[in-house]
Formats: sequence, structure tokens, C-alpha cells
Amino acid sequence: MTDAPAALAADPPSAAPPSAVPPSAVPSGADPGLGRALLESRQRWRDLVGLAADLVFETDADGRLGVIMPDPALGWPAALLLGQDASCLLADRDGFDPFHPAAPLRGRHAWLRRADGGLACLVFAAAPLLDAEGRTIGARGMAIDVTAENGAAATSAAALRRGAMVDHILARMRQEVLAPRMMRAVLDSVRNALGAEGVAVIGAGPDGAPGGATVLHQNGDGAAGLLDPIAALIGRDASETAAATASPAGRPLLVSTCRTRFGDRAGLAVWRGTDGRPWDHEDGLLIDAAGGIVRVVLEHQAIQREMARQARTDALTGLLNRRAFLEELPRHIERLDRESQPGTLIFADLDNFKQANDRLGHEMGDQVLCRTAALLRQTVRPTDLVARLGGDEFALWLNGADHMTAAERADSLRRNVPGVLAEVVGGPRPALSISIGIATRRVGSFEDIDNVMRRADLAMFEVKREGRGHWRVAPDAEV
Repeated sequence: MTDAPAALAADPPSAAPPSAVPPSAVPSGADPGLGRALLESRQRWRDLVGLAADLVFETDADGRLGVIMPDPALGWPAALLLGQDASCLLADRDGFDPFHPAAPLRGRHAWLRRADGGLACLVFAAAPLLDAEGRTIGARGMAIDVTAENGAAATSAAALRRGAMVDHILARMRQEVLAPRMMRAVLDSVRNALGAEGVAVIGAGPDGAPGGATVLHQNGDGAAGLLDPIAALIGRDASETAAATASPAGRPLLVSTCRTRFGDRAGLAVWRGTDGRPWDHEDGLLIDAAGGIVRVVLEHQAIQREMARQARTDALTGLLNRRAFLEELPRHIERLDRESQPGTLIFADLDNFKQANDRLGHEMGDQVLCRTAALLRQTVRPTDLVARLGGDEFALWLNGADHMTAAERADSLRRNVPGVLAEVVGGPRPALSISIGIATRRVGSFEDIDNVMRRADLAMFEVKREGRGHWRVAPDAEV
């Protein structure tokens, strides 16, 4: 049985297929029954080997194939391979060569080329063939195709790697409370996991158009120079599928789009140096997994911003509430002191609002307050402050304005408010007007804000006592 491969090795490439055993292999003059048994035995050997292996081969001293099974093998016709150098099947000729074993081997993997251009991973068992004097005269071996198993193992390994990265990121996130610190932990983990030169979260402009992108968060340098290609990738695809490209700076770039539930579009971008290896499919899966976490952090950040805004904003009018107004005033005053400029506080209170609210209902009262807030916004500049202190009481802070400027604004409100609010309530009754008190904090006075507020409140009280619907400037504070 062991002579069958040698007999086949003597056949030229044009001989019968290797699955056929030539009659010359049976010794002349032998018992015909013995010959048939020998032929049947060799055929059984071939059948068994074919069932156990996906590739069977034998080479000669020059490495040429003399036996190749099955037919076809890896899609190659056996007649085409016989007599050829076996190394022509290797996908990597500089790697492991199972067709030239120096000693018996088992369990070694090698990648071979299929006839359709694809690759196959085979695990080999092979041994050198020796002559009577111990010289190598060829090799014999068999192999099993484990391409599918290798692919499944690689997929599992990749999934485990992604899972480990996600677990690591989440573990670091759990140590933080504020969204910006969470984002720093995420970017640091992503950069280390992918071996990136830098990583950043980029906010896309309108429709993801280049030119409107901004760096929201980054770890490492270089994000500013990659804004346009990153924005183009974000705008090209609204899904989380990663896209790779060579950036204008020559850096391999990988981007995963992160669209939040609030409609914000951003992208998680990673890049390597100009001599860095290109990104592969597994890198894309990793950044998409990280992109999902980034999206959650961005949403958390948006919720925190909205909660902070609501904590500082009057829910009905959208103006600053009392707390936010009192928190902002000291910062404005400190800047005015540094720049040697005055500031003026205006207290405004609606006249007869309670009667209108009771007579016309709370919904109409809300409309009156909202229209008043709109008038007050039109009275101040974007750098000034306007707030609803509660009920029908409002406050304005005018940066750099003295009592003369404030008086002009107050008189404009005195004239416009009654007519505008009459349109809201649908008639002149009840007569709605506004009473205003003004207190200026002069340059160099260093008057504390409580005293300024006290003077403005007293001035407004005097207006109320004298008939309402007017304004008054409080006397200067005593130095």
C-alpha cells in the first residue's frame, strides 16, 4: 500500500487521473486474484485518505508534485498541478512551506491559493521522504481545510476584543459623574485600544457640510487639521458604519458617525501618523462599538446642559430666573469694575396684573407675562441681563449704562407696555401698565449689589405709591 504514491509519482502529467491505479502497478505473472486484491486495497486507501483529508500530496526531490488528491484540489485540476513546484500553491512564499518539511510535523497552518483567487487555511501533517542512505528525495503529507473554523475563531476573538474594550470604557466611565470627564475617559481608552495617534469627537456643521465642523473633545493633537475630511465622512453617511480614508495630511483616518436622539450629528474620529498602518475591518468594528458609547455620553451631556438651563431659566418666559440673575450679577459687576464702567439696575413691576389674572384667567395672565418678557428683551442688549424674579416682577441689568440711558429705556417701556398689553387682553380694562425703579452703580463706588437692589426697589415703591405707570431714578448711594 505504501508503494501506491511512488507508482503514481512515476506517471507523467498526461497520464490517467491519480485516482486510477495503472495495471503496470501489478507485478507480471502474479496471481490475478492477488492483483485484484492489491488494486482494491490501494483504492480503499485512496478513498479513506480522501475522506480524512482535504489535500493529499507527494513531491519529488525538486519539490514537484507527483501525487495530488482529491481531483480537483482547492479547485485546481490535478492534471494542471502534477509536475509543478508545490510552492506555487502558497499564498505567502516567504512564510511556512509545508511541502518541504525538514522533519515530520503536525498541526502547522499555512495559507494556500484557491483556483478562484481566494485563500484557504489548511492545517498540515507532513514528513520528508528518505532514500536508503537517508537523503531527502521528496515529501509526503496531508492537510485539512480549517478556513471556516479559523474565520469563526477570528470572529469570536474580535468580538471578545470589542467586548473587552467596551467593558474597560464602561468601567472608567462609572468612575465619573460629569459628561466631560466621561468623554475624556472614553477617548483615552479608545486611543490606547486602537494604537491611534489621536482621537476626537467632531460636531458636524449643517447637514454635515465641511467648513462647519468643530472639535468637541479630543485626545492627542491633529484634529483641527482633519476637520474637513472628517466632516465629509460624517455627512456622507448617517449610519454608524465606519469609513476609512487617507486624509490630505497622509494620515490613515477612521470615522464613525454618532447621531444622538436629539438630532445632533457628530463623529468619533481616530487617526494614525503618516507612517501608520491602514485601518482594517476589525478596527472599524471597534470604533463603531466605541461610537455607540460616545453617542450615549453626548446625549448625557445634552441632558445635563438642558437641566442646567432649566435650573437657571424661568419656565414660562424663558428669561433668567431669580437664582441665575443673582449668580450672574457679581460676574458682570467685577468686569465693570476692572473696566471702570458703570452699571444700572432696573426693577419693573406690572400694574393691575392680579386683577387681570383673576378676571381673565391664568392662561391670559401667562400671555401678558410672556409679551412683557418679549418687550424687556427688546429693551436690552445681548450682553445685558433680563430676568423674571417671580410673579409679575422683572429685573434688568444694563452693563456700562448710567441713569440717563436707563431712564430712556424705562420711558420707552412706560409708553409701549400699556398699548401692547391692551392688545393681549382685548381691551383697555383692566388698565395694565408698568412701574419702574432705577438704581445706578457709579464708577469707583464699589457699592455692593444688595444695596443697589435696595435702592432700585425703593424707587419702584415710590412710583407705586404715587400712582403707578411711571419710572423713578433712585438717589446715588452714599459714599
